[in-house]
This record gives sequence, structure tokens and C-alpha cells, in this order.
Amino acid sequence: MNANVVIKEDGVKKTFSKGQIHLIDKMILTGDIPFPAPKNSKFTFIDLFAGIGGMRIAFQNLGGKCVFSSEIDEKTQKTYTLNFGEVPDGDITKINENKIPDHDILVGGFPCQAFSIAGKRGGFDDTRGTLFFDVARIIKAKQPKAFFLENVKGLINHRGGKTLATILNVLRNGLGYVVPEPKIMNAKNFGVPQNRERIFIVGFRCDLGIKEEDFSYPEPTDTTKTIRDIMEKVPVSAKYYLSTQYIECLQKHKKRNEARGNGFGYEIKDLDGISNTIVTGGMGRERNLIIDSRLKDFTPVTHIKGEVNRKGIRRMTPREWARLQGFPDFFKIEVADVSAYKQFGNSVAIPAIQATAKNLIEKIIEE
Repeated sequence: MNANVVIKEDGVKKTFSKGQIHLIDKMILTGDIPFPAPKNSKFTFIDLFAGIGGMRIAFQNLGGKCVFSSEIDEKTQKTYTLNFGEVPDGDITKINENKIPDHDILVGGFPCQAFSIAGKRGGFDDTRGTLFFDVARIIKAKQPKAFFLENVKGLINHRGGKTLATILNVLRNGLGYVVPEPKIMNAKNFGVPQNRERIFIVGFRCDLGIKEEDFSYPEPTDTTKTIRDIMEKVPVSAKYYLSTQYIECLQKHKKRNEARGNGFGYEIKDLDGISNTIVTGGMGRERNLIIDSRLKDFTPVTHIKGEVNRKGIRRMTPREWARLQGFPDFFKIEVADVSAYKQFGNSVAIPAIQATAKNLIEKIIEE
């Protein structure tokens, strides 16, 4: 029987399985924590909707110490634990905001949901029943110096712009934070070869005296990287190469879509170009196929229909997806490929986060 154990950690009660405790103990004893907290931190932050910790890596790289994390998906929690040596709290809707440790910056990539009221009251009732409500109640209770929120580009036009209007109204009028106009940032401008646009929203507590015009989003730092830069250095397993029958199905599907006036279909990307946005599900992989002619043994290693194609057409590997998001190669991936693709597709482009976070941190440390 694998009973759960409740432990009080940093003033917060957490429930661990015995297996999780054994894993953490082993990591601490061996020093095998890939991303330990900095010994001399410059600031503290919390990591909400943490995923596999992309935002955490960016903020730790800048000298921050994470004092609390939350992530609901169990397989994602496993990857987070393997890399940071801690199990995130679970369902954010069940977390008591008053028991969260004090922190300088709240960080989170909350899911986009529709709100029933378009920012007319400026209070929390505008967002009740959504996960942004949980972000707002934590900000209200803990009053961090700043926050950094990330979301999909579509938030701009979600419900005709009403959703974003509600969010900004609550942050500015309901919570009293100074919030510069949000900006869509593209990962391809920050050293990773992926066309990934995301909206960033930052805010500062009003008593810090920081004005909207005092903060600026970063300019592009590196637009030179290509898919070739993130490819595996050695030939990869035949399991990543598409079968002849699967390629035929993709071709037929693309033709059907084109006949209907729908442009969606599989894509083979130029190795000297950049990838489409990586997302969860088959579409994320099928729109980012590459040609890699290094495979010599075409013996299938999984059950497939047809045979392994001889044209070199393959999916990118989970490690290549990790690199598209800016994860270092020592980031541990110990879940099945299907989970790994999902976790990296749901994560963030670390360099774009870090470049923006740097500008934010400079303001609060300056103050």
C-alpha cells in the first residue's frame, strides 16, 4: 500500500506519496537536482500553473528563489520534481492563498477562459469561476511587488477582446497595480527557431512608484537560429520516422482540406528555417516534420502499417522540442514520448520569458 504522507513545507501543508518522498530524498542525498535554487537569491517568486518549470528556469537564471509552486497534472508534476527537487502543489482552486509564502513576484501562465462580465465592475466577481480568479485572489492576499503572466496570442481577441479587458480591469482597478499595455512576443526573436507568439502581461504594485512608461519590453536578441541548430547530433531511432502508409494518409488528408479551402495539413520544414508553433496533439508534430537522411537501419521498432519511409521524413524528437523551447540538454525527460510532447508543447519559450523578466526585475530591484 502506497499511503500518502502530509509534510509541512515552508508553512504550507503538502501531501506526498512515499514514492515521491523517496525520490526527493535520493535527489537531495546525491545532489542530483538539475536546477537547484540559487544560494544567494536576489528576489523570491512563486510559480503558478507551473507546467514543467519553463518560467521557473528563466527566473532562477536571473537570481530568483522559488518559494511555492502549483501544477495539477500528475505526470507533469513528475517531470517538475525530477528537475527541481520538489513536488508542486496541486489544484490551485483548492489552495488557501493566505498560506502561500510571501514573495516578490507572482509568475504564471494561466489558461484562457471566457468571463461572463466584460470588466464593468472591476472586481473579482467579473472573473469568478475562472482560473484567473485564483491568480487575482492570490495577488490580493499576498501583494507581490510585481507579476508576470503569460497566455496564448488569441487572448487579445478572445470574445471580441472582452476577456482581456476584464483581466486588465481587475489588475488595474480591482487590485490597483500599474500594468503597462500587454505585448505579443515571438520566441523566434530570442534565440530559438520557433514561430511562437504569446502575450505577456506584467504589473507593478502601485506604491513602488513605477509608471507604465518606465517599463519596456525587450527588443529581439537573436534571430539567427534555425532547426538545424537544435537537431540531434547523432541519428535517431527509426520510431521517429513516418511509415509509408502514414505519409500517404497525411497527403490525402491535406488534399481533402485544400479542396474545401482549408489550408491545414502536414508540413515538412526547411532545416535552415524555423518551426511552426509546437502544440499538444498530433498537429504539433505533423506540422513540424523534417527530412533527416542519416537513418541506415529501417527495421521498425514499433508496430506500424507499411514500412519505414526511405525519404528521411521524421518527427522531431522530444529533446528537439525541448531545445525549441530553450530548455538546456540536462533537463530531465523521463516520461513516455506522448507525455513529453504534451509537456513541452504546453510549456514556454524560456529565452523570451527571461529577456522580459530581466527588464521587470531590474525595476523592482532598482526600487
